[in-house]
Amino acid sequence: MPYRRLPNTDNSRLRAMYKALQMSDGIPPFKLSFSVGTHQEVKFFYPEFNQAIQLQKETLERQTKQNKNHQEKFKKARLYISHFIQVLNFSIIRGELPLETREIFGLDTDEKKLPQLNNEKDIVEWGEKLIEGEQLRLSKGLTPITNPNIARVKVHYEDYIKIHKNQIYLQGAYNNALKDISELRTRADDIIINIWNEVEKYYSHLPADEKRVMSEQFGVVYVYRKNERMNFNNLKLEPVV
Repeated sequence: MPYRRLPNTDNSRLRAMYKALQMSDGIPPFKLSFSVGTHQEVKFFYPEFNQAIQLQKETLERQTKQNKNHQEKFKKARLYISHFIQVLNFSIIRGELPLETREIFGLDTDEKKLPQLNNEKDIVEWGEKLIEGEQLRLSKGLTPITNPNIARVKVHYEDYIKIHKNQIYLQGAYNNALKDISELRTRADDIIINIWNEVEKYYSHLPADEKRVMSEQFGVVYVYRKNERMNFNNLKLEPVV
């Protein structure tokens, strides 16, 4: 005997509910193949579930689309931060700046290597340190570091921070959409099960093969085991009205 297979994806859940709604469209309540209560429930729930899925898709698309720009801004900010620190170190090597200058920027006095600049946290941390450190130096009337100067570093740093914050927002929106859908799935499954149970009960007076054919019109999915075949010969089905 074939067995029912409930939807296991959000799209298949939508299809199952839509098919039931489509088949019951324009049918008087007393002729529905499933209860009026279940019909009303799926009628109002379907748009809510569909909207939640579309929102999840849209936020993912926006996040994916912006990701390339996010990476470009990250690389540019990292480049200017690293160049600023390199110029600082070269100036110290040439004797143009004292060793203690490194401390103003949060660097160890004797550390000549660049700090780690591999991720967002590193860029945020060192961008802030360089901007604050150079502003402190300038407030004391000291000669600014140039090529690049801190103004150029700040422009690319702030460009990155802006898009990074927006990316975090989109990630949060996407996670919230996933959470909403997860909570709605249980209700979707309950509604679909109710529809399928009621439809099968409505056609229970028919022979098994005919009952399955009629139920499939309302979205019920049957899976046939190996070597199983339905005998459609001489099936005379009444149209759903």
